[in-house]
Amino acid sequence: MDSGVDGETGRATYPGNGEAGRRTPPGRGLQRRAFLVGSAGVLAGCTLQPQAADDPRPPGAGEKGCLPLAVKVDNVGPARPHTGLDRADVVHVEQVESGLSRFLAVYATGRLPEAVGPVRSARESDLDLLGQYGRPVLAYSGAQSKLRPLIAAAPLEPRTPSQAEGAFYRAPDRPAPHNLYVRPARLDPRPAACDPASFGFRVGPRPPDGKDTPRHTVRYPAARFGFVWSAEDERWRVELDGEPSALTPSTVLVQYTRIRDSRFQDRWGSVSPFTETTGSGRVLLLRNGRAYDGRWTRTAKDRPTDYRTEDGRRLYCAKGQIWVVYVKE
Repeated sequence: MDSGVDGETGRATYPGNGEAGRRTPPGRGLQRRAFLVGSAGVLAGCTLQPQAADDPRPPGAGEKGCLPLAVKVDNVGPARPHTGLDRADVVHVEQVESGLSRFLAVYATGRLPEAVGPVRSARESDLDLLGQYGRPVLAYSGAQSKLRPLIAAAPLEPRTPSQAEGAFYRAPDRPAPHNLYVRPARLDPRPAACDPASFGFRVGPRPPDGKDTPRHTVRYPAARFGFVWSAEDERWRVELDGEPSALTPSTVLVQYTRIRDSRFQDRWGSVSPFTETTGSGRVLLLRNGRAYDGRWTRTAKDRPTDYRTEDGRRLYCAKGQIWVVYVKE
């Protein structure tokens, strides 16, 4: 997938103009600052809510100035620690080639970090997934040539280093391709806050039942996520391949779905997985140190996902960052 990709293996230099850290590149300094902010509980948290089930509008329709940002973020060892990921409203976790994983971080309520990254290439799954966010800006390093027409036809504003040169840079403290970052404030159009009612999550009370779950592990063929409940922080502490991180979502939705082969391959011949995000299936809600079984339903690409208990009650998220982890059924 990375062959012939704009910005994925380029040698652009880090400009060091101070907005993302003149003396300390964002691959290091901003991540440490983000950890301190998150630990202090300053982040505004999840305020996303879904449209009513009978609302005929696509998400984001009719909202003047509404423009969420999605960034495709690397998640292998050399890409860590991440920059700006803790400020995302929603983090979608997807399987990619060779059983590895990447993030699609969505910034919907206008709380933009100085920088986000490392930025990597887009996948076909991203296009269906992002339909629930209206017409977002998608920042990514590029895509395979055969995928580019699909991206051009999708309801989004694609931005790569070749399309927004001043918004992207490479940090000198990491090897390519794990050193590309984007400054959201320099994107054109610039992302803007949206009405929280436009998207598919709602803050509310937890269900009355559930199972006490101090830890939950999600495994991909070549990646592992551990969610460890911290009663003190009232958040899940995320472990990436067994290593602790500074990422602390309040709600995790483990969404079981079909993950099949797509039409595309990476440059080594590995087939890119396609994660189906429309349809229905099982979901496990993790919040407040407990796990709740439920069902997810998404009727169309331009509709939000509906999460409910087995008996039809709505599943609410807790205030804070949300992770949606797509797992093969």
